[in-house]
Amino acid sequence: MRAVGVRVLGGPDALEVLDLPEPHAGPGELRIRVQAAAVNPTDTLQRSTRRQDVDPPWVPGMDIAGVVDEVGAESSAGGTSSDTGAGDLLAVGDPAMAIVVPAGTHGAYAEYVVVPKGSAVALPDGADAIAAATLPMNGLTARLALDELAVPAGGTLAVTGAAGAFGGYVVQLAVAAGIRVVADASDADRDLVRALGADVVLERGDGFPAAVREVVPDGVDGLADGSVQGDALLPAVRDGGRIATVRGYRGPSGDETAERGITWHPVWVRTIAEHRDKLDELRALASSGAVTLRVAGTYPAERAPDAHRALEAGGQRGRAVLTF
Repeated sequence: MRAVGVRVLGGPDALEVLDLPEPHAGPGELRIRVQAAAVNPTDTLQRSTRRQDVDPPWVPGMDIAGVVDEVGAESSAGGTSSDTGAGDLLAVGDPAMAIVVPAGTHGAYAEYVVVPKGSAVALPDGADAIAAATLPMNGLTARLALDELAVPAGGTLAVTGAAGAFGGYVVQLAVAAGIRVVADASDADRDLVRALGADVVLERGDGFPAAVREVVPDGVDGLADGSVQGDALLPAVRDGGRIATVRGYRGPSGDETAERGITWHPVWVRTIAEHRDKLDELRALASSGAVTLRVAGTYPAERAPDAHRALEAGGQRGRAVLTF
């Protein structure tokens, strides 16, 4: 089968078209004939710096959408608890989207991808494969961040990087949960972030924490750090509040506890990659319009280097998608 990956870590041009054996669905798994795969910052890390325990080639990618074409037998355990209450299981011929946990040649940039049944659900109503491919990984990361922050309905959440894919989903999921959102944006993105539902939009950058305190004098209950500002955001958070981080940041001392009782909560989407109920909740929210799917552009799989260059240039709003 055709896939896109790297044999040697490097820049975008390290990506090449590969000819790999087709995978097949085993017990508790299904196979998707991929039509679309989103391009995320994690993919650029897998391409450039992330060495693995297996020999190359390595195929990046964590988001797919397409059509189920193989369904394996039920596992001996009869499935997982994460499948419970998540709607009907998928069958051959069903359109589907899924989160992929890449390892070696197993990644989203391929014509056929096998995933656990708990990692795939139907497409949102009215969405095609290209739009749906932008949701699973970023949406689940946003869902996990909110779960870790545990801001109650009526509480206040701050979001940095609110115009991006992760930040935008955090804003919309928080709004759907009845949480007040204070978000950052550049002048060019203010209208976008307001349209996502943020209650207050402040200028992005070094002055954001002080501006948050002007709006919320005691500090926010929680903060989702999509722009990776780290310690600089502490002044925005109330005593005993929480900060959710991406890329594993655990605070200045690494012990996950900061000044004034504030705690850091790194989010790793792999930990909920088989929580089908959470992915199905995202599907339902996208179907209702509470969550919007944003495509920054489409590229044939062979042009994956161009998609990576566009992402690394910055300023994308939504996700680029490779088509197969």
